[in-house]
Amino acid sequence: MKALIAMSGGVDSSAAALLLRDAGYTPVGGMMRLYPENPAAEADARAVAEALGIEFHIFDYAALFREKIIAGFDAAYRQGMTPNPCVECNRLFKFGKLSEEAGRLGCQYLATGHYARIEHSGSHWYLKRARDPKKDQSYVLYSLTEEMLSRILFPLGELTKDEVRARAAAAGFRNAGKHDSQDICFIPDGDYISFLEKTGGPAAPGDFTDREGNLLGRHRGLIRYTVGQHKKLGLSTPAPLYVTGLVPGENRVILGRSAELFSREVYLPRLHWISSAPPPTRFSCHAKIRYRQTEQPAEVFVSGESARILFHEPQRAVTPGQSAVLYDGDTVLGGGIIAPLPE
Repeated sequence: MKALIAMSGGVDSSAAALLLRDAGYTPVGGMMRLYPENPAAEADARAVAEALGIEFHIFDYAALFREKIIAGFDAAYRQGMTPNPCVECNRLFKFGKLSEEAGRLGCQYLATGHYARIEHSGSHWYLKRARDPKKDQSYVLYSLTEEMLSRILFPLGELTKDEVRARAAAAGFRNAGKHDSQDICFIPDGDYISFLEKTGGPAAPGDFTDREGNLLGRHRGLIRYTVGQHKKLGLSTPAPLYVTGLVPGENRVILGRSAELFSREVYLPRLHWISSAPPPTRFSCHAKIRYRQTEQPAEVFVSGESARILFHEPQRAVTPGQSAVLYDGDTVLGGGIIAPLPE
């Protein structure tokens, strides 16, 4: 059975290709050229493919990536949101475009180096958290469906990072000790503001206010602020103030005390449900509203495509643009992009 393995030049996807081969699959290496071009990463991926004796292809999606991911990232920030572009990249590219390439190349499966697991029981397929909780990436995979899961392989789901590096080192891969990337791929230095200003131009200054609308000062553009922020506000106040909300229609940043950051309710205008069966209108689960958060108990109320999450305990800094992901134990139920609560 042939499996297209998404290769990045990093140790995870390289080890995944090795594990596929050793499990009896015929791996076909495929690397997406997105932004920025990275000749060193391409050379590392190609070297691993040559060491394994497998086909290697480069798919140039740079123009589409700029249109769909970078432009969307810029637009979201200017609309007062804090997006996670990896979620959208997974949906459109890693499990969208690469699935198309897999079919074109005659591959029955698409494999990636994500740390997550897939379970097949009866007629259903389930997305599960990785065995290694420190590396689990199920949070950014909630946009998958059962039908997609039936054709996806996650070879690293049962391994720790140390075990993955050991496999790569034993195989002689030159990237076995390569550092993990900690930043968004198109902002490797982590300077979001400079990137946004270069991409879409400076954002207009506006007012800092409290939630009653009282003027507190002037801000330097919405793109510089996110919910929960309290540094680099440029204000001198008797007590610390935090960004508690952004009002893009009025170009206004709302500031308040730390206690004002806590809320129980989260709104998802569009709930993605992994199961092929529709979600119940009300159910209990655990949910988290950011990648590194521990899941928290909650009730979910579904109405059409949208959902409201009511946490048992108030959550700090619910941030529009981030994802809320729902779990039943180790199983990912689905999730969606957080939006401001409807008035």
